[in-house]
Amino acid sequence: MARRVAYLTGEYLRISPFVFIHREVQALRRLGVEVGTFSVRGLRPGDAAGPEQLKEQAQTGLILPTRAWTVATAHLRLLATHPTRYLRALGMALKMRQPGWRGLALQVAYLLEAGLLARMLQKGGYSHLHNHMGSSSASVACLASVLADTSFSFTIHGTAIRTEPHRWRIDVKAARAAFVICVSEFGRRQTEALIVAKDRSKIHVVHCGVQPTEFEPAPQRPEGKHILFVGRLVEDKGIGVLLKALARLKQRHESATLTLVGDGPDREAFTRLAERLGLSDAVNFHGHQDPARIKKTLKTADLFVLPSFAEGIPVVLMEAMATALPVVSTDISGIPELVETGVSGLLVPPGDVDALAQALDRLLSDFEERFRMAHEGRKKVLAHFDVDKEAGLIAGYFDQVPGFELTRLRT
Repeated sequence: MARRVAYLTGEYLRISPFVFIHREVQALRRLGVEVGTFSVRGLRPGDAAGPEQLKEQAQTGLILPTRAWTVATAHLRLLATHPTRYLRALGMALKMRQPGWRGLALQVAYLLEAGLLARMLQKGGYSHLHNHMGSSSASVACLASVLADTSFSFTIHGTAIRTEPHRWRIDVKAARAAFVICVSEFGRRQTEALIVAKDRSKIHVVHCGVQPTEFEPAPQRPEGKHILFVGRLVEDKGIGVLLKALARLKQRHESATLTLVGDGPDREAFTRLAERLGLSDAVNFHGHQDPARIKKTLKTADLFVLPSFAEGIPVVLMEAMATALPVVSTDISGIPELVETGVSGLLVPPGDVDALAQALDRLLSDFEERFRMAHEGRKKVLAHFDVDKEAGLIAGYFDQVPGFELTRLRT
């Protein structure tokens, strides 16, 4: 019998940061896992990552927007058919809430959304629910799994356990979960500190990944000076630090240029900073690009940089390394698990303008070192961050969930 699992995210298929989840879903399907996708909200204009993602979006179940009558009908049916289960979900919602009226209101909203999702799971015959991210959508998924009587698991990324971890009650979710996935060893250690000892054996490390064959090695240009950044234009990504480092780098590499692919609330501020630093002719703001276009843009670059203050293990770094680009990033969280400094790239302390400028100078000045690191980086991604291999691990954990292969929810 086909294995049926539901995947939930808050905003499935958005350009950033959820395209890698689509890759994981596709990889699971190639392995024979029947995956249905669900999202709390649909795409907004301009959010679509590309035609492939738009096609997937048409097949994705959306919780919101909806009508009050639909919400009422779903919850009345759940309460009437399984009152004990409903009361258990209500108790869990209260357990996960934060103090104050706002905390209560959020949990009420999550419970209402969970009721809608539970009915979708029942109608679709899903026996397991997996959620990406550990924050609000995980709250919805956790409650929905109780209401629908499914098993539950989730992948936890950096943000939910880095900022206000107790707000999201990772401990309650881990207690309910059949298993918990962390995308890095660093994330595993953080998560272990948040949950009780008996639940720590549920944690497994499964990397986000790329399909290496989609990323052809970039041409090697000994005299190349084109630096590339891909990501949201927000201060956490270290773009201000990067622009200041570029201003210093221009003293030794006058022809160096920087392309920033992505958009965000701080774009205007970074544009003004580039002007103040005299970099208007050297910095290009390219805005959002779909995945196919990003692959082409990667092949135009000579060096990739991601000077973030906060990350998990960035998929965009994997993509750059799979393209055989030398990379410079920061020595934080799970990044050293991907980039071995001096071997497959260079890592610098976050916020250190001098160290970043020196790392960029070192690679732009030494083509042989760039070539060596680029080669080692691609080898690392192919060996340890192949999405098909990582999806195989997840499929194995699904198989270990009791009753997972039973389609028991058609009501």
